[in-house]
Amino acid sequence: MDFLRTGPTTKQRGDAAEDRALAHLQAAGLRLVTRNYRTPGRGGGEIDLVMRDRDTTLVFVEVRQRASGSHGGAGASIGGVKQRRIIFAARHYLLRLPSPPPCRFDVVLLQGDQIEWLQAAFDASGNS
Repeated sequence: MDFLRTGPTTKQRGDAAEDRALAHLQAAGLRLVTRNYRTPGRGGGEIDLVMRDRDTTLVFVEVRQRASGSHGGAGASIGGVKQRRIIFAARHYLLRLPSPPPCRFDVVLLQGDQIEWLQAAFDASGNS
């Protein structure tokens, strides 16, 4: 028996969070390069937003949303494994470029109505 959904799907909520993060970053002067970049095959990684900063730095952005700060909030969900997958995807993305620009890994946390942008939240060594 099918049950009617009473709210947005997880994907719809995720897309809406990315839309909010994108608008926030664009208002700060970043330019969208690509969205939802995925590496091929299983076990790869995904980057929610690839942006270009005013100084030409390529910014790989992870967007995390949580309804509340319980269980550590949105930031607590970006552990070492998640960071390594993002770094893997970023390296894959950079292989396509003739000359890799300066890069950084940012995180945009959405918690309720709050948006927090963490610049250089972690580095390619996987250490936060």
